[in-house]
Amino acid sequence: MEKVIYLVWREPAMTAEQFSAHLRTVLAQRLLALGACALQVNVRDDAVAAASGLRLINTRPQPEAMLSVWVDSAVDALRAPFDKAVTAAVPGMAAYLVSESVPIRNIRHPPRSGERTEGWAQVALLARPARLTPEAWRDIWQNSHTQVAIDTQSTFLYVQNLVIRVLSYGAPVYDAIVEEGFPVTAMADSYSFFDAVGDEAKYQRNYKAMMDSCQRFIDRDRIDVLPTSQYLIRGLGG
Repeated sequence: MEKVIYLVWREPAMTAEQFSAHLRTVLAQRLLALGACALQVNVRDDAVAAASGLRLINTRPQPEAMLSVWVDSAVDALRAPFDKAVTAAVPGMAAYLVSESVPIRNIRHPPRSGERTEGWAQVALLARPARLTPEAWRDIWQNSHTQVAIDTQSTFLYVQNLVIRVLSYGAPVYDAIVEEGFPVTAMADSYSFFDAVGDEAKYQRNYKAMMDSCQRFIDRDRIDVLPTSQYLIRGLGG
């Protein structure tokens, strides 16, 4: 089984809520009918409006949503019907084959098929700085920074998607796509985000540790951050 991520763009005439519903119903039904083993939709809708200040844009226009599609095989010929379905449903898409690692599985707010997951999900699109080799970059990210992120934030879900191959022509070049689940209070409260409510000293420590760690392998002009609502349409195993 393989995981394909589609970053998708919204028609300007369509509202965020209309786009969210379109992805979760019309397009989702089509992808499941084609044989998707599991499907998740992350979309920037009204429920995450309070987190708009956390959005970081370097890709213009920035995608509005992300589809995670698990398929038996992502080889071109077998994936083609999925690509066509997504292309037909949105004005723009970029597809990536990824290797998924889950340092934190969501056991605090387990997702339920067809429902919005509690809290909100931050999606980060990472491009490797030229100053680092792929091996050094991945080593910092997964073997060092991961624990820093876990220790300094109120994260209850942490998914690391290492990009193995770009699947669509003209797609923005990213090396990884990260999904992090946060409590709803972390949308507008930095102390909640950094797991330090009511503790100024802890907040300062956590904030500095996280920023120092990020600077080792992330350049601010090579990252996009998108607050989203997460909807599990169908989990693995039904």
